[in-house]
Amino acid sequence: MSQSKPIRVMIVDDHAVVRSGLGAFLMAYDDLELVGEARDGQEALHQCQLKCPDVILMDLLMPVMDGVEATRAIRASCPEVQVIALTSFVENERVQAALRAGAIGYLLKNTSAAELVNAIRSAAAGKPSLAPEAAQALMRAAAAPPPPGFDLTDRERDVLQLMVEGLNNAEIADRLVVSRSTVKFHVSNVLSKLGVTSRTEAVALAIQSKLVK
Repeated sequence: MSQSKPIRVMIVDDHAVVRSGLGAFLMAYDDLELVGEARDGQEALHQCQLKCPDVILMDLLMPVMDGVEATRAIRASCPEVQVIALTSFVENERVQAALRAGAIGYLLKNTSAAELVNAIRSAAAGKPSLAPEAAQALMRAAAAPPPPGFDLTDRERDVLQLMVEGLNNAEIADRLVVSRSTVKFHVSNVLSKLGVTSRTEAVALAIQSKLVK
């Protein structure tokens, strides 16, 4: 579908050869215009504010600031800009993280030219595009049981962190400036939500599942 103005596209990838290849590819289409490039997320955020692209092709694994963090920052500062994650990886967590950050599309770098062009045009029109592998990853994630501790509140996580550090209830109460009964209540909730019966089990699960820093 033709339009009066070409879709302004920016490429973000830490590999120069990838940027060059995508740039040459975009030049083959009259309705697409390359307006900027960046080699990491931080540079992408800066360039986005200067070049005002319509669509960004965003690599996810980059130095300085990765693609997920960059997508989140760009969508916050330039909400009119659409981001398509263009990556070699399709793990459940990576797909979910990119989409939660605000990406409208998720494609693999081995996608066909037609699929990439259609995704760019769709993104410019506000329509999502997902590689079949990314859609399957989302389906697997939806079917998987929630991770341990997914329903812990911020205060319960604070208490769990101090439990991992070896503090008892009295010490936790002093640290958080709350009553001991309040701490006891939070500890009870933590054990219940983690499905364990002792502080030792809770601490072991917290460390194993990386629920705390």
